[in-house]
Amino acid sequence: MKPEQLELLTTVSAPAVDPAGRRVIFAANRPSFDADSGVGQLWLIELTEGGGAAGPPRRITRGISDAHPRFSPDGQLIAFLRPNDDGVPQLAIVDARGGEPLLITNRHLGVSDFVFSSDGQRLAFCSRTPEEGRYGTVDGVGAGAEAPRRITGYKYRFNGLGFGNDCRNGIHLVEVPAPDAEPFIKPVGRAAKADQKAAAARETAEGDNDTCQRPAEGFPVTRLLTPADADCNSPEFDPDGTYLYFTAALHEGADADLRSMIHRVAVGGLDTSSAGEIDVELVVGSESGDTGYDGATFSRDGKNLFILGSEVGESGVDFVARSAAVYVLPTESFGVADPSLLTDPETTDYSESGGLFPVGTAEVAALARVRGSSELHVIDATGSTRIEVSGPLEVTGVSEAADVIVVSYTDPSTPGEIAVVHDGGVARLTDFAAPLREKTRIAEPREMTVSSADGYPVHGWLYLPEGDGPHPVLLNIHGGPYAQYGWGYFDEAQVYARAGYAVLQCNPRGSASYGRAHGLAIKEAMGTVDLQDVLAFLDGAVAAEPSLDGNRTGVLGGSYGGYLTAWTIAHDHRFAGAIVERGFLDPISFVGSSDIGWFFGAEYTGRDMAATLEQSPMAKVGQVRTPTLVMHSEEDYRCPLEQAQRYYVELLRQGVETEFLLFPGENHELSRAGTPWHRRQRFEAILDWWDRYLPVNPAHG
Repeated sequence: MKPEQLELLTTVSAPAVDPAGRRVIFAANRPSFDADSGVGQLWLIELTEGGGAAGPPRRITRGISDAHPRFSPDGQLIAFLRPNDDGVPQLAIVDARGGEPLLITNRHLGVSDFVFSSDGQRLAFCSRTPEEGRYGTVDGVGAGAEAPRRITGYKYRFNGLGFGNDCRNGIHLVEVPAPDAEPFIKPVGRAAKADQKAAAARETAEGDNDTCQRPAEGFPVTRLLTPADADCNSPEFDPDGTYLYFTAALHEGADADLRSMIHRVAVGGLDTSSAGEIDVELVVGSESGDTGYDGATFSRDGKNLFILGSEVGESGVDFVARSAAVYVLPTESFGVADPSLLTDPETTDYSESGGLFPVGTAEVAALARVRGSSELHVIDATGSTRIEVSGPLEVTGVSEAADVIVVSYTDPSTPGEIAVVHDGGVARLTDFAAPLREKTRIAEPREMTVSSADGYPVHGWLYLPEGDGPHPVLLNIHGGPYAQYGWGYFDEAQVYARAGYAVLQCNPRGSASYGRAHGLAIKEAMGTVDLQDVLAFLDGAVAAEPSLDGNRTGVLGGSYGGYLTAWTIAHDHRFAGAIVERGFLDPISFVGSSDIGWFFGAEYTGRDMAATLEQSPMAKVGQVRTPTLVMHSEEDYRCPLEQAQRYYVELLRQGVETEFLLFPGENHELSRAGTPWHRRQRFEAILDWWDRYLPVNPAHG
């Protein structure tokens, strides 16, 4: 794949199956250079009784960026997110038989998530509410003219969001209007004047009560259900719609730990008389417990509440190599028992499940990270687990109804497709990757396991370019560190292989999907066995594959991969060049500058200053001799800009060949979710660097 072919990468959302198991809806999205953003619409697939496709997928909406579709419980409506005229995502509904979608919210900062009540008459949705005077709520007051922010805790700024304490994420209630009702007609003339008087009278009658929002232009009334001074997420109605369950950290000391808990509130109605003080009840969790909980999901029979939980230790911040596990709490035990652990977090990790998904009447589905794959597991209230999908792919979303399980997935040949689950595998229903296969060569990853210096097995993949070689080799290191390379289509490996480079990617100790002991191996020992493992994988691959030129190598990585790249070139000088991107480069200054700096560095490198410096690339920068491109984004709050600036300047001061490439308007997610033009320019800059320092044709260099 060439950088200019990014537009061929179509991905799909998690699917939604209608209650009868005969229709599937999903969103498809691709980068667009014309829009300089992702563009996409909703698609529908009709299913046969056996779960096959009754016909080709068809596009059912014409929005620019429609996303996150769900059927109502009776299958008559589809709710989804659609940007309004200002480009802000709002909640929309459309008749499942077809018709013109109707926006039903007008939130200033948009809507991010939603769920139907069991009767389909109401929707609970997540939305941030800005403080008055911020984020354009007052005409003429831009970001640079806002009042100063008073900050009193650790959690005040977040990568990809910015400041968060002045725009809390709340869960709101809205009734679902009839999609075929007469549209709103804006009053004019005498009618407009009368409408203004009525609005003024309502405001006087309601006084300072601001828990109900009555937007202009005919949007339905909404009501805030959760505390206004806290971030609340993952809404879930109970089976009879009496309570709304949600995830939040409302306990004393929540600013200084990673605990989250499951709470509930009585839903009530939308009339202003029901608004007022919000009575929150704690259901699962404790401010002194060692587990944080998220994503409560009821079984369809209503007998059990399933929850994802991850241990955080007595300190509340002991997060290193902690895996998410599945817990259950019978509804009859609310208030009298703690949830029971169903899965083993030492061996199985559900951290990237995206929540739990009801299956049948009494089970839930979850996505497990296993040796670079993402498996679909179905779990019941006794802990009995069956594997529905495994193999060389990554399941990214799931929905089930009427015994039909549909998934979204990626594998080496496609960025995203929809499939029906059959006999432990998937039967593909879409083929969005067809243009990609027609116009590009897709390099197939070759799975490899090599022995590290101490005999430890290191698992990974080799992507070979066309031709017999000898090929120059790029050692690509993933972020995290508790993350993984896997079986999904990876644009970076494809771009580098297309340019003529052999690409090596492995999951050294510290990575996810091989059990907790594997991930915990680098706690307070960063740059030890992880460095040993990536170099052993490089050496082992070169020894096993004759077409690799072990004398012509480069190394690159982002985030933790940027850390390990910088650490590698300070200790091994074999590489012709290096690229350090959005790196964690100085654990000392990371504290106080990163959105997670108040806990992350200390948990990984320890709290002893001397020991921390022994794990710091900045402290070893004087040993670097490798030509190094430093890449970063201006709005990266995860690995702050100062990390890259200081590292680049130190390279300059000691005469290392170096450049600094800085992307405006982007954050830590540039390579995955940046604007299409910036993603293309990033690839072009990377290939230009390798063409200078590690050319595919040495004579050309």
